[in-house]
Amino acid sequence: MEQTSLSVDRDARRLCRVDEIPDGGSLLVEIDAATPCVVLRRGSEVWAYLNRCPHFSIPLDFEPGVFCTYDASLLMCAHHSAMFRFEDGQCIDGPCAGAALTAIEIEQVGGDVYRL
Repeated sequence: MEQTSLSVDRDARRLCRVDEIPDGGSLLVEIDAATPCVVLRRGSEVWAYLNRCPHFSIPLDFEPGVFCTYDASLLMCAHHSAMFRFEDGQCIDGPCAGAALTAIEIEQVGGDVYRL
């Protein structure tokens, strides 16, 4: 039986399995019908953000679930080419430089990713 972390409680919601996220890539996950998020992975590290660019509050993907990622470290907004770091969601280049994506608090338990 797999041991779970004490910090994941009954209210946490499973988003996906880590192995569903391509290494160096992304996965679109619906938190609920109105809240899509992008989950990013580099090796064993995983981050999640609302699928919304801070530039014009539009989705980051060009088509649903199709995200542009570079060097397993940057996520690019498909509409305005803003570049966001995986690890903190900060925009390092583009029309909203200095802004950041809205982080979703997550935790990995075993091979699963949970929203807290």
